[in-house]
Amino acid sequence: MTSNKKESTRKELDTRSFWERNEASGGILLKETTKKYALAIFRLILLFGMCFMIIQPILNKLAFSFMAERDLYDTTIIIVPKHFSVSNWQICLQLLDYKTSLFNTIWVSALVSIIEVFVCSLVGYGFSRFQFPLKKFWFFCVILVIVIPPQTISTSLFLHFRYFNLFGKTINLSSSMIPYILMCCGCMGLKNGLYIFMIRQFYLGFPFELEEAAYVDGCGPFKTFFRIMIPGAKPILTSCFLFSFVWQWTDSFYTDLFLGKIKLLSTQISALTERFGQYLNAIYGTSVTVSVGYSNAILSTGVLLVIIPLLILYIFCQRLFVESLASTGVKM
Repeated sequence: MTSNKKESTRKELDTRSFWERNEASGGILLKETTKKYALAIFRLILLFGMCFMIIQPILNKLAFSFMAERDLYDTTIIIVPKHFSVSNWQICLQLLDYKTSLFNTIWVSALVSIIEVFVCSLVGYGFSRFQFPLKKFWFFCVILVIVIPPQTISTSLFLHFRYFNLFGKTINLSSSMIPYILMCCGCMGLKNGLYIFMIRQFYLGFPFELEEAAYVDGCGPFKTFFRIMIPGAKPILTSCFLFSFVWQWTDSFYTDLFLGKIKLLSTQISALTERFGQYLNAIYGTSVTVSVGYSNAILSTGVLLVIIPLLILYIFCQRLFVESLASTGVKM
């Protein structure tokens, strides 16, 4: 009987108008409803503004990439082109040597990311679990790797690998993958200090009881690391791998310094405007002055060709990436 009375009372309240209920609450309902919708509208405007700031440059580049040259100087055209054309995409695919550059970028980024994540996870585990001489000093060095830009040691890096001393014999290792692989194995690759710090923070929140149980069962430090710590650290390792892959994909410093002979998208895009001028000179047979608008359209198309694979990667990995960041945030 009590439940039936509550249901009938609820139905009566539902059938009453908003203003009747507001009058019955002494104006509190109107204030709360106004506050609720005002906050919702504010969040909507804030999110829309932030998303527009991020998406608007990409939309502009997308519009330029499909414009014919005459549309670039038409003041009546803002986003939608009057003369739709895919010639910019065809030119960029040719100038970037896209198939070769894309394949090289994928395997270089994947190889570097795998090495960096594995080595940094091992070092981060050591910092979080073991005591060794000068531990705080070495961790301070890790922080320095994060803070100091790599450009400050570019000359030393080049000279070191240009005249690499191997058992008293000088070897030229520049313009190859070997120096970069050696740096990644030594945790001196791109953003390695940040990965070590993130993984260390994650392992500090990892239950010690699991390791103690593994030691009781006869596991050593390495077996415990591979069988207990690595499977439990999938969230942070996923985050670090995606960070490493994306940063390596767009890196131009280390690729110019060590990987000059390998065609990568990051190095190809940097010389795209110059190659476009040479392309037009070859077509017309004379020296041609490339207009600024046309060069920007070609460059915008090339940028889109570079970031499209990353957007596809994010579409397929966004759920795993967000879950890994959320889990990492809880454990940190």
